[in-house]
Amino acid sequence: MAAHGACPAVNRLLLSVKYASLHSKCRAVQHRAQYSTVPNFGEKTFDKILIANRGEIACRVIKTCKKMGIRTVAVHSDVDSSAVHVKMADEAVCVGPAPTSKSYLNMDAIMDAICSTGAQAVHPGYGFLSENKEFAKRLAAEGVTFIGPDTNAIQAMGDKIESKLIAKAAKVNTIPGFDGVVKTAEEAVKIARDIGYPVMIKASAGGGGKGMRIAWNDEETREGFRFSSQEAVSSFGDDRLLIEKYIDNPRHIEIQVLADKHGNALWLNERECSIQRRNQKVVEEAPSTFLDPMTRRAMGEQAVQLAKAVQYSSAGTVEFLVDSKKNFYFLEMNTRLQVEHPITECITGLDLVEQMIRVAKGYRLQHNQEDIPINGWAIESRVYAEDPYKSFGLPSIGRLSQYQEPQNLSNVRVDSGIQEGSDISIYYDPMISKLVTYGATRAEALARMEDALDNYVIRGVTHNIPLLREIITHPRFISGDISTNFLPEVYPDGFKGHQLEVDRRRELLGSVAALYITAQLRSQKVLGNLRVSSAPVECSHWELCVELGDGRYTADVTKSGNVYTVEVDGGKVEVSGKWNLASPLLPLTINGTNRMLQCLSRDASGNIVLQYLGTSFKLRVLSKLAAELNTYMPEKVPEDTSSILRSPMPGTVVAVSIKPGDTVAEGQEICVIEAMKMQNSLTAAKQAKVKSVHCKPGETVGEGDLLVELE
Repeated sequence: MAAHGACPAVNRLLLSVKYASLHSKCRAVQHRAQYSTVPNFGEKTFDKILIANRGEIACRVIKTCKKMGIRTVAVHSDVDSSAVHVKMADEAVCVGPAPTSKSYLNMDAIMDAICSTGAQAVHPGYGFLSENKEFAKRLAAEGVTFIGPDTNAIQAMGDKIESKLIAKAAKVNTIPGFDGVVKTAEEAVKIARDIGYPVMIKASAGGGGKGMRIAWNDEETREGFRFSSQEAVSSFGDDRLLIEKYIDNPRHIEIQVLADKHGNALWLNERECSIQRRNQKVVEEAPSTFLDPMTRRAMGEQAVQLAKAVQYSSAGTVEFLVDSKKNFYFLEMNTRLQVEHPITECITGLDLVEQMIRVAKGYRLQHNQEDIPINGWAIESRVYAEDPYKSFGLPSIGRLSQYQEPQNLSNVRVDSGIQEGSDISIYYDPMISKLVTYGATRAEALARMEDALDNYVIRGVTHNIPLLREIITHPRFISGDISTNFLPEVYPDGFKGHQLEVDRRRELLGSVAALYITAQLRSQKVLGNLRVSSAPVECSHWELCVELGDGRYTADVTKSGNVYTVEVDGGKVEVSGKWNLASPLLPLTINGTNRMLQCLSRDASGNIVLQYLGTSFKLRVLSKLAAELNTYMPEKVPEDTSSILRSPMPGTVVAVSIKPGDTVAEGQEICVIEAMKMQNSLTAAKQAKVKSVHCKPGETVGEGDLLVELE
């Protein structure tokens, strides 16, 4: 199938394969940048590769394959039949229904697809079967190349217990803990007491933050054992758990390694991945602000030692926890391409997918360690269909009614696998894209990320851009003062969106008043003519009332040419712009500062929702008379949320712990909802008797569905 025209193109930037190219700074070509090498067409690799994955990573692999002249095969579930990766590939094969266990984890169906299409190699991407040793064994038995390490390395590093023992033997720094399998909750409590709280309980076969819990006492250990084992079975089919000392307030820094089948291995610098929620990364950058050259080299050399200890061949990532004194400890090795690999590509100039394909074919690495540079700075924001106001991000589903990536900006790369009209479903990870920006300095990369987030148009699903923008503009993040506890420390009461200072609030009020008048003036005209010929000449002065939250503000608006002057909230605001009300983007100049706003919605009642500084604000603009009359309107009585429990996200009910007539205590677990393979415990807001239960295990529920009523 031909590449679909609406698929977001990865930006292109061509660097020479020769060593000298690695010292060339990434630069934009026609404002479109992909930070990668030019393939050597003299090297014969594969004629056809099957990508055993979906979404953005499948699209990412297909792009490099096309660059290398390799034909591609996409696999897909029945609900993904119109997905972007399916349209981009040369061929596509349906491997089953929507549930991952019946499609993207269905080895038999994928093996049949390989056989029927004649694919010579398989790139697994990340997740799904990417670290499954049985899949790699089956491919080898059929003479099909697995684009990744061999089964021995996958097994050794995929088991956290075995990998820790190997790391110790390779003289890699490790975290104190229990090196065996924990079988029961009570055994977990005993081990946790011996190690000393706090401890980390995690799935032996885990990854991606699933099957991980931090426990600070015996009760949390028992609860963590239960949830971690359930998530481990759901995500990996393996309920084995291990327990180790939890290093409080650490940084999460990982080293990218690249090794071939001839005993050569390199470390490609580090990635700072400390900004996380629920042990899943949110914002990454390369390099880290924290590491000095000596620590970077020490971490890189230990990562290479570990890779060589298991005869690793391919791209892989060795993750470390780093404390405040720059002591670092081995966490795990991911034997696959990492989600955040693009930022390494930006600062080194290497296309990691291309290097994986070369290594899988048996070629030697092209570079030596001294040839690997750090050129500039790169930052990645993971854009998710999530509600950031709920636990920093609970999944959202829906159809992308409007979607526009900020590809018009230079040094911006968007790795995505969706387009306008795509569905974000309950079955798969809710990632929309990986938004990457590059600059000669960190300040440049951050400024470009701020612009890119403001220019990113996403409608139809709730997304986490408000949180991403607040993170990258927060003084602590800008100064590099971060850890894995950044989000709960900065937002102890949860994320509330951008908190408006007086000047910023005045800017927002002035902007919405100007937008309201612009819309009113446009509605008075049809094809440039006044609807009523006897209507007076266009007015240039208005008195308005603007409502924002619990506040009401009088706005005095005058218009001169294309400039509005708004006196509001004790100050004066000048607002000008092109005022294209048909565009989702609203570029304005406010008091001399360029701002990109988005008008998310507006109606005839004066309700307007503006995205300003990344956060959506609900406002209402009324004429002076309408505002006076509105005071006589009855107000809707809000729902008593303490007596009901609604689902905060779409998902599947895993367990219901109560029945009608039971008395529950405040904070007691009522039910467990699983969404995107993560289990979430829902609790009672008060002590009360259960009036009715509206859900049962196995049922699918939507966001806002009523689950339980209390008396």
